[in-house]
Amino acid sequence: MIPTALVEVDVVERWGEGIPAAVPVADVDGEPDLGTAAESLDLDTATLRALGTSGKVGEVRTLPLSDGRLGWAVGVGDGEPARWRTAGGALARTIRARIGDSGGEGDDPEDLGEALDVEYVQFRLPASATPELVSALTLGLALGEYHFKVSRRPAPPRLRKVLLVARQGEDTARLRNAARRAREWASATAVARDLANAPSNIKDPAWLASTAAAMAAPVTGLDATVRDEKWLAEHGFGGVLAVGGGSARPPRLLELTWGGAGGNGAEARHVVLVGKGITFDTGGISLKPAEGMEMMRTDMAGGGAVIGAMLAIARMELPVRVTALVPMAENHVSGSAYRPGDVVRHYDGTTTEVANTDAEGRMVMADALGYAVRDHQPDLLVDVATLTGAMKVALGLRTGGVFSSDEWLGERVREAGQRTGESWWPMPLSEDHAADVRGTTADVKQAGQGPGGLMAALFLREFTGNLAWAHLDIAGPARADKAYDEVVAGATGFAARTLVEFVAGLED
Repeated sequence: MIPTALVEVDVVERWGEGIPAAVPVADVDGEPDLGTAAESLDLDTATLRALGTSGKVGEVRTLPLSDGRLGWAVGVGDGEPARWRTAGGALARTIRARIGDSGGEGDDPEDLGEALDVEYVQFRLPASATPELVSALTLGLALGEYHFKVSRRPAPPRLRKVLLVARQGEDTARLRNAARRAREWASATAVARDLANAPSNIKDPAWLASTAAAMAAPVTGLDATVRDEKWLAEHGFGGVLAVGGGSARPPRLLELTWGGAGGNGAEARHVVLVGKGITFDTGGISLKPAEGMEMMRTDMAGGGAVIGAMLAIARMELPVRVTALVPMAENHVSGSAYRPGDVVRHYDGTTTEVANTDAEGRMVMADALGYAVRDHQPDLLVDVATLTGAMKVALGLRTGGVFSSDEWLGERVREAGQRTGESWWPMPLSEDHAADVRGTTADVKQAGQGPGGLMAALFLREFTGNLAWAHLDIAGPARADKAYDEVVAGATGFAARTLVEFVAGLED
């Protein structure tokens, strides 16, 4: 599998002649600020106004320039950094439609004309552009035109690079560093999208593990180990084996290790990231409804986010020790599938009473968390999973939930998300329901009665060994049915760049 190629974004100081050009237009108190845009494109404001340029965030107008080039006026609304992410995504989709996709997303169909044959586009940055603005714009440009398709048709031509043109006197080096950092965030997100979008007739646990290991191989200092079903059985990973037992395609455990740059070795803070890797989820014997089941190919989105993040962490050479664990299984229906009422013994010896085979994510995560605590002795523990439909009800489809045993840790995750354009909301880890995860025929109950997201988090907490731990439930924002901001329909890659920035923040 070859990861999807992303648009390159760089910051330069020179406005080039003969290069298709895009300019931002702000919406100031309901009126477009057209002066700077007109000057950059050598147009008059009357022309821009006649084309209906309003400056509303995400609006993109195609402009025929006097020298035969194309230009675009891109609405940035009030100019806050998040608006630039929206603007970048809208521009990227418009250009993609113009370059090669007939009838794609973008301007009115009559504006498309002949396909645009261009590899570079320049974008005029506003005066006093900030690193936050450049980061947001870079994310929008790099991810907004992401496209995953399995087809016999050759890939259409694509935009390869956007040059962000800074004003003279700006701190170009600082802006360039912001663009490069955001490009790594985007790369982590795209890897997570690629893995989650891959169809499950190809993506079984063995394929996912070997593909991740192959992507890690060329990254200096990043080591990958793949454990097969025999190793899992020998070492008592009862939860992973139970969930994967109904499938003809056996489970795997992926372990990625990054020792931290700078020679800190054992002195560096050690973080373990755990990602759910269910390559397809039928629900098992507690069968899911048919409607929407096709999207269960993305049920390993948490694992994909962890894999994408680890690649970026190593490429960025962050001075933090990080271990990633992704337990992988296919939850299927057969005579060998696990059953409601079964009692399963996990890696750390804890026994679980199974109530619902569709609550499989917490079963595999419990093994990985216990393994992390017992064998890796981390300072911090973070897990990511598309775990509960209840979180969609609680937070909708664009916000992830953070349950944390440590207030500082939960806050650091949310701050990292804010810097990278991913929204998180703190969820209560209420002790009122702690007793409800206690089992009657086993130590703990897998799916006790109570609020769904909370009960899953409390169950996982049983395996964290009292470490500082955060549980990220991304069941809502991991998938999208339409494009918005830098997101496109399908897997979103949500959480990948939050993890990268969270780990980067531990340098402080």
